[in-house]
Amino acid sequence: MTVKRIDYHGTFAFPLPPPRLWEVIERFDLFESWWAWLADFRAGDGGLADGNVLAGTVVPPVPYRLHLIIRLERCVRPRLIEAAVGGDASGRAVLRLEPAGDGTSAEVAWSLGMRSAPLRAAAALAYPLMRWGHDRVVDMAVSGFRQRACAAEPGGPACLLGSAGPGAR
Repeated sequence: MTVKRIDYHGTFAFPLPPPRLWEVIERFDLFESWWAWLADFRAGDGGLADGNVLAGTVVPPVPYRLHLIIRLERCVRPRLIEAAVGGDASGRAVLRLEPAGDGTSAEVAWSLGMRSAPLRAAAALAYPLMRWGHDRVVDMAVSGFRQRACAAEPGGPACLLGSAGPGAR
């Protein structure tokens, strides 16, 4: 079986209301310090705004690197981000933020085709390992955002205790 795409959908709970979570997401200057799996990250000065471009290299716990360029196409503060993804993988991604009690339910989805020859070869030879690496990076990203969101709130890390809701990771 040859798999040439990664399709993903997840819903996550965060302890901040959407406007505050949006502010945490916009801390592009801190991304590389938050995650060891992110390298060479750069972003335009416009924050989460239509037309801004984010670029970087994802280094998952498997033997390949993924160079990505993300063009923010539609941003509705603090509810929605729609983006086009290019680089070693290409496709569409969306993030929706909805109020959930005192916090936020964040729904993310993407469908990415593998463009680079090394990435396609890795998928052909070891898709389960590639998918495992993808899912670990997602888990680390969500955990990192949750920690940063809690650090931004009064009470700090104590808010982690209430960060997951029903059906959320």
